[in-house]
Amino acid sequence: MALLTFELPDGTTRRVDVVQVLNAGYAGRSQDDVAAHVAELAELGVPAPSVTPALYPVAPYLAQHTDQVSVQHGRTSGEAEWALVVDGDGELLLTAACDHTDRELEVHGVAWSKNAGPDVLARRAWRLADVQERLDALTLRAWVTHAGHGGHAKHAGHGGHVGSGEETIIQDGTLAELLTPGYWAEVLRERGDLVPGTVLISGTIPMAEGVDQFADRWRVELGDPATGDVIELAYDVVRMPAPIG
Repeated sequence: MALLTFELPDGTTRRVDVVQVLNAGYAGRSQDDVAAHVAELAELGVPAPSVTPALYPVAPYLAQHTDQVSVQHGRTSGEAEWALVVDGDGELLLTAACDHTDRELEVHGVAWSKNAGPDVLARRAWRLADVQERLDALTLRAWVTHAGHGGHAKHAGHGGHVGSGEETIIQDGTLAELLTPGYWAEVLRERGDLVPGTVLISGTIPMAEGVDQFADRWRVELGDPATGDVIELAYDVVRMPAPIG
């Protein structure tokens, strides 16, 4: 299992022993946005889902705080999302997340691809109750960085970031574009899954046209315009050595 620790705005921390992770898919409130995301995936050879929204179970250890994601090839990418986290006392927390997905494997099965990379979560969170009244105004953005060569960066050491390219914004929207945390909390409650240690990843918003998603670095921000507070995560995407055999 994964043990995650989130810092709240008042300086307290919540330790969460993750027991299950569920990734929502095709979860836009607007069917136009859902269709746009389906079209994006179709360009990569991913068949359209039979039902929307979808929900994919993911291995609990894939929920991670990390600044580096190791990948096997150059066709993997993140997705800006929010995460609903049920803490040990059953309170609902909201944080930023990035679902790093293997796009080569996705053409064979979305559920498989979701289990081939981590769900990177920010180290800070808000109590859902504290932002509930202004959820739709919360912003969700993602930036990518390319190191100036093909594929993901290789052999990043333990210090510094991969590459030296400039950031490009690839996703820019608000939570009004996605089904709400309350919607998913009710789905989980009906399933008997709204239990301490549950993490639900929201599904994503459309990517900007013309921006290469196969980047060397991803950064995601969940922002609250009412307070100016921002929850952020960032990680380098690093190619593993070639296999032997």
